[in-house]
Amino acid sequence: MKTYYQMSEEEIRQEVNQGSQPLTVDQVRNRQKEYGPNELIEGEKKSLLGIFAEQFRDFLVIILMISAAVSWILGEGESALVILVVITMNAVLGTVQTVKAEQSLSSLKRLCSPSAKVLRDGVVVEIPSREVTVGDEVYLEAGDYIPADGRILENASMKTDESALTGESMGVEKTSERLEGELALGDRKNMVYSGSFVTYGRGSFLVTAVGMQTEVGKIAGLLKTASEKKTPLQMNLDQFGKKLSVIILILCGALFGLQMIRGGELADAFLFAVALAVAAIPEALSSIVTIVLAFGTQKMSKEGAVIRKLQAVEGLGSVSVICSDKTGTLTQNKMTVEHYYVDGQSVKAEELDVENPSHVQLLRMSVLCNDASVTDGQEIGDPTEIALVALGEKLGVQAQTIREEYPRLSELPFDSDRKLMSTFHQLQNGYTMVTKGAVDVLERRVSMICTGGKERPITDEDLQEIRRVNEEYSQNGLRVLAVAYRKLEQDRELTLEDEQGLTFFGLIAMMDPPRIESAQAVRRCIEAGIRPVMITGDHKVTASAIARRIGILREGDQACEGSELDALSDEELKDFVEKVSVYARVSPEHKIRIVRAWQEKGNIVAMTGDGVNDAPALKQADVGVAMGITGSEVSKDAASMVLTDDNFATIVKAVENGRNVYANIKNSIQFLLSGNFAAILVVLFSSLLGLPVPFAPVHLLFINLLTDSLPAIALGLEPHTSQVMREKPRPMNESILTRRFLSNIGLDGLCIGVMTGIAFLIGLSYGGTLTASTMAFATLCLSRLVHGYNCKSSRPVIFRREFFNNRYLQGAFAVGFVLLNLVLLVPALHGLFQIQTLHLWQLLMVYGLALANLPVIQLLKKVRMSCKSK
Repeated sequence: MKTYYQMSEEEIRQEVNQGSQPLTVDQVRNRQKEYGPNELIEGEKKSLLGIFAEQFRDFLVIILMISAAVSWILGEGESALVILVVITMNAVLGTVQTVKAEQSLSSLKRLCSPSAKVLRDGVVVEIPSREVTVGDEVYLEAGDYIPADGRILENASMKTDESALTGESMGVEKTSERLEGELALGDRKNMVYSGSFVTYGRGSFLVTAVGMQTEVGKIAGLLKTASEKKTPLQMNLDQFGKKLSVIILILCGALFGLQMIRGGELADAFLFAVALAVAAIPEALSSIVTIVLAFGTQKMSKEGAVIRKLQAVEGLGSVSVICSDKTGTLTQNKMTVEHYYVDGQSVKAEELDVENPSHVQLLRMSVLCNDASVTDGQEIGDPTEIALVALGEKLGVQAQTIREEYPRLSELPFDSDRKLMSTFHQLQNGYTMVTKGAVDVLERRVSMICTGGKERPITDEDLQEIRRVNEEYSQNGLRVLAVAYRKLEQDRELTLEDEQGLTFFGLIAMMDPPRIESAQAVRRCIEAGIRPVMITGDHKVTASAIARRIGILREGDQACEGSELDALSDEELKDFVEKVSVYARVSPEHKIRIVRAWQEKGNIVAMTGDGVNDAPALKQADVGVAMGITGSEVSKDAASMVLTDDNFATIVKAVENGRNVYANIKNSIQFLLSGNFAAILVVLFSSLLGLPVPFAPVHLLFINLLTDSLPAIALGLEPHTSQVMREKPRPMNESILTRRFLSNIGLDGLCIGVMTGIAFLIGLSYGGTLTASTMAFATLCLSRLVHGYNCKSSRPVIFRREFFNNRYLQGAFAVGFVLLNLVLLVPALHGLFQIQTLHLWQLLMVYGLALANLPVIQLLKKVRMSCKSK
């Protein structure tokens, strides 16, 4: 069955309107009932209360809520209150992030034009765009937004900007002629699409799709189906939380049973079990991770990367594939002249000589046969013409001055059928028509050639050389224009017959060049073990040329077009993606398939883009990265991160920050879990030996508020290092709780637990239960403050400068140390905190045991490093 772009005008009218034209009011009413309004439909949104409630469904949070309830029942209101405050703060933060993230479809809606000019009952009327329906005939002119998808009926040199849909930077020259064969979206030159706009000319089209059936509507549908991915850290902490909670519940149940068997009181047994749960479950973990990520976002925003979703900071640290759009991301999104071919020589644009008459003449002609202007930095006109004017301005050939000196007497505007533009001027050597256009068209119309300021008949050798140069430029991804002229005898109106018998003067080759820093950024990605991949709606030749220049397309890599992906199953695509570094002429569906294929191979995928066509893939990717300056609102809303400077190199900085943030979070987790493990060991030790409970609930509350939170946050703010970029990305399925990481936690916790247990036994021997509890509480509290310095790095840092480079950790230690000593030394606080005044020797014993953890654990780190090196 033929598609719309393959049909003639008669066939399309018959297919859509059964031959009738224009639509009557009754037909419009029936069509609107059948196809619905011309607007994008949003899915049912969750209420604010519903989003807030979802934050409490985490298994670890549920366990904490149960612990809070039990604490409250047993009269331990302080413990219950602090747990509820922590989980409520987390829920509020999660709700704010979720509400901000769900705005993609509302931005898509804003793309639709507010009104449209349509033919109804034989009269052109202006109506709201939402009332446009299938079968309407819509009229367009330069500057109009296109309200729906449709097949062009009339075309007068019309060009449209479809970059938001296709990713192609060039304006699309339209035609009303039928097209043959299967064509990609960007090649359907006789179709127009909702969300694009007219940059040049005028025309009309027959509406073939409205609302959710348009190409923009399909993207809106893809945004609904594209799933947002949890980062590896989220998944690891979720799994860890569930396992830890189950273990703790079993352990608490066993200890509760043990206490009851020994004849203990029910309330005391419950209190003992709750104390263990509070000591074991790191209830501050999720809030501390959130705070560290938030600080990471502040640092990134100062470097040009605004994080919309906190988890993206950590996700960046594990990215192994970056799927990047070309236009505006790796390139400047601005056409620039690269080469001239004049006097039989190819000249780089920066090497043009303003003293050379031929060079100046070619510059002058390209400015005269041109409708673009650059005024006070504001560029108006077609991108290719702007590039010609910009180069002239740069070399001192002022467009306004030249045009005033040689005013336009007549013109033949550009036409997409003949692919030429001609203007008529009185130059120094007489009346002259200047023509520029496609090389293959213009070469058939030339009979002379000008070299060195002299004209002569053009030869086959000349034409072969012109074709060779044109092919060389084209293979390097350059767009080539030919410039010619013809001398006329008098001032008169130009006719199409005048565009024959021309004198060839030169070629101008231009492209959207790579950003200066793109090559270095790509090189850093590769060094860091990250695979850069280009995915663009542009042509394969152009994309490949850019990719080679910046290092994405390397020896052995392939480039392919989106049509090739249609022939591959999802399973086949998984094997195919590893071979391909450049994808050209792709649709939004192709982008999502490529991202999913990499994800299914176990990779963490970042997707960069700026257009509406990128939005579904940005949402599907583990980390979506949108451009802040040139990016559409849709792409920004769908992304996890927005680059304020549109600089690809900023992504590399963000990856480095992400890796450092992950390392710091890992240090914070090690600090929290090793300290909690120490508390568990002491409780288990006392329970198995039938000794009293070593900690009162208020002790655990104090520890959780101060010696958990402040140093853990400070460790999350550890100064960053560039060393992380010399490491390979960690595998997606690698848990943060690796065997080595858990062994470190175990050893650290064992050291702290042993010191705390010794203090507890000394207290029992020389002062009784309350003294023992006081010494155990003080030793554990101070040991954890000291342990913050052990968790700065996996290497020993005790004799290095970096031992003192974290002012936040210094502050956390100072605050904790002062508060602990206030509790120990101020008698008025002893009753509140259920402690007893310690003798000086007992106090010194607490300090000594706590500080001993530092050299012991640092020595263990040294031993581990030595064993690893062997």
